[in-house]
Amino acid sequence: MQLNEEILKQRGLTIPEAPAPVGSYVQCVRTGNLLHLSGGISVNGDRAFYGKLGKELTVEQGQQAAVTAILNRLGVIRAELGGFAPLTRIVAVNGFVNCTPDFTDQAKVLNGASDLLVELFGPVAAHSRSAVGVVSLPLGVAVEINMIVEFDPSLL
Repeated sequence: MQLNEEILKQRGLTIPEAPAPVGSYVQCVRTGNLLHLSGGISVNGDRAFYGKLGKELTVEQGQQAAVTAILNRLGVIRAELGGFAPLTRIVAVNGFVNCTPDFTDQAKVLNGASDLLVELFGPVAAHSRSAVGVVSLPLGVAVEINMIVEFDPSLL
């Protein structure tokens, strides 16, 4: 897949280096032609989103939190595959939104991540998705995202 660097520049975004795990896990597991990525949180340097949607954060802030989390996952993919050329498909995105019990816009929050993937990689980045509201997330972050992607092993 070809990454549209211009979109990143236009939006003032960068893909960070793959973050180190903060617990007893690895950032991704490669099996066959799939990468199963662990949950990535909505923190990357100055871009940090903590709190609950429906209380401290708006839907728009939640979307930015989802963008931050997906950029962290892209950093892991780039590190594992040596770039994005071997990537052939975004298979699934699963998002967890730290929210109040009456908050019902989890899907809108996760659109921040899903829309960015399609902007960056085109229609082949359209994916299946879950958007789940939870009572809390590690470190009090707003959003956590895990994903499954497909790659072409011959391009590694």
